[in-house]
Amino acid sequence: MFRLASDLRVYLHREPIDFRAGINSLAIVVEQSMGLDPFQRAVFTFCNRRRDRIKLLIYDRSGFWMLLKGLEADRFHWPRSQEAVLTLTTEELHWLLDGSNIAAVRRHPVRQYQSVG
Repeated sequence: MFRLASDLRVYLHREPIDFRAGINSLAIVVEQSMGLDPFQRAVFTFCNRRRDRIKLLIYDRSGFWMLLKGLEADRFHWPRSQEAVLTLTTEELHWLLDGSNIAAVRRHPVRQYQSVG
């Protein structure tokens, strides 16, 4: 399994896309539908209507990478939201790719202490 760098921005396109779309079509979706720069240091995440496939689009200095993950018997737990574009951490993207429902994951709250003693 591969792991993405933790400093990458991750954008999730909420609506399903036509999975016949290639790199150029996805870059246009990023630019026109999502209103983002496809050449930035980021991962753009897309799914199909059945939610059993995910495509990732990443620009790497000299060209685009397009990665596809397809499930044989399961579905991805695609986050529900009113927003057209969601922002995730790379950790949340890895959870999504591993089959976790990221909406159900609850973390401990971040605590800020004044002193140790």
